[in-house]
Amino acid sequence: MRVLVVEDDAKIASFVVKGLKQEGYAVDHASDGDTGLALAGSTTYDAAVIDVMLPGLDGLSLVKRIRAGSPALPVLFLSARASVEDRVRGLQAGGDDYLTKPFAFAELSARLQALIRRASRAPEMTRLSAGDVTLDLVTRTVVVAGSTVELQPREFALLEYLLRHAGRPVTKTMILEHVWDYSFDPQTNIVDVVISRLRGKIDPDKTRIETLRGVGYVIKTTA
Repeated sequence: MRVLVVEDDAKIASFVVKGLKQEGYAVDHASDGDTGLALAGSTTYDAAVIDVMLPGLDGLSLVKRIRAGSPALPVLFLSARASVEDRVRGLQAGGDDYLTKPFAFAELSARLQALIRRASRAPEMTRLSAGDVTLDLVTRTVVVAGSTVELQPREFALLEYLLRHAGRPVTKTMILEHVWDYSFDPQTNIVDVVISRLRGKIDPDKTRIETLRGVGYVIKTTA
């Protein structure tokens, strides 16, 4: 999952970006509204975390303009303003949720996960599965054929992306854009490397994750 964070407070931005990366998200950060708008216009995101008060283009105006091109993008507003009127303005401007500062990262993460689930039209979904592979988004555990498997954050993020597209081919470019947080040379083999590590843990016989030559990968929906 790729997330855009637009926050001008360096301390808060570092706190949010670091936390999201540790949870396996790919994250792009902008410190002002204009840069955030440019990123939103050039990259496909699964969600955005946007501060209301930003230098240049403010957060409310930013979201209104983002909505013109990405009407379904889940947006979580951050703000030091906690009045009912401020929250209403944020929601009316196009925000899907509103979190006041200071906040616990665990709450931000939970709200963001809920927005992403809602956007994928699966509001009650806390688990992803294909065949005998199950990934729990709340406990961040993976079970394969009845046994729990320990994954590193990037392996977990890659498996999550594959499971969200279970039965459908995903290209290496799609994986790079949504699982990694910066651009790689198109010739990089980083996806192959992590796929290999993931297979070593959940698919040593190569019966669950199929390589589609010249295309990418697909995780099978039957064991």
